[in-house]
Amino acid sequence: MQIATIDGRRLRYHIAGTPTAASTLVLVHAFPLGAGMFAPQEDAFPGWRLVIPALPGFDGSDLNPDASIDAYAADLLRLLDHLQVDRAVFAGVSLGGYLMFGLLRQQPARVRAMVLADTRSAGDAPGARAGREKMLQTARTAGPAAIATEMLPKLLGDTTRARRPQVADAVRRMIEGQTGEGIAAAVQVLMTRPDSTPLLPAIDVPTLVIVGREDTLTPPAEMEQMAAGIAGAMYVQIDEAGHLANLENPSSFNEHVAGWLRSLRP
Repeated sequence: MQIATIDGRRLRYHIAGTPTAASTLVLVHAFPLGAGMFAPQEDAFPGWRLVIPALPGFDGSDLNPDASIDAYAADLLRLLDHLQVDRAVFAGVSLGGYLMFGLLRQQPARVRAMVLADTRSAGDAPGARAGREKMLQTARTAGPAAIATEMLPKLLGDTTRARRPQVADAVRRMIEGQTGEGIAAAVQVLMTRPDSTPLLPAIDVPTLVIVGREDTLTPPAEMEQMAAGIAGAMYVQIDEAGHLANLENPSSFNEHVAGWLRSLRP
């Protein structure tokens, strides 16, 4: 991975796809994984340069002292400055999707189009905060291995857990490869993110909303409702996949995203 210096901090990122392409697609990872979750997408979109950042605290990127969704989004925008990318298509999974709304709050003109995958626009429901507080303590005291054990049944669909143990093993390795501090900071980001639902009617860029049919964290019905709030959004469900649809059924995920990318105007 390469390193950009953002306000004196290291932000790691990976370039894939067609590095010399004029069009840039930025892939933003889920919690509590890292940039490696997009390995199945690295060669899936010919003619696109892929920029795959490791968010603060993940994969060796330095922590951001401001653990907020908008601070993470600002770091992403500074990475684009570093790469001299004025405008890009952004695709975010889960936590990565929350960053899409941070980008829209700060510099919407830089968002050419976006993919919202297995995510939501709403903030945490009141009852979710207790669970976040517990996870925060787990990250700080028991570390990434305990987080992996807790999160795996929620992240992966029934089909993946029953038929594709290698995917579960890979996800566990990605989580265990992080640090307790980075995961704890990201939990705080999740806990404090604002409700972005009021932004939906103002979104005026092509948007693909994509969800695993077996996702229980951001269920299809909720994501379909979010898509209905965005003018012209395309809504797609991925079979045999849960919250990490791009990893659980990459062939279907890639096919839908590639087709949608081809539909974008130059």
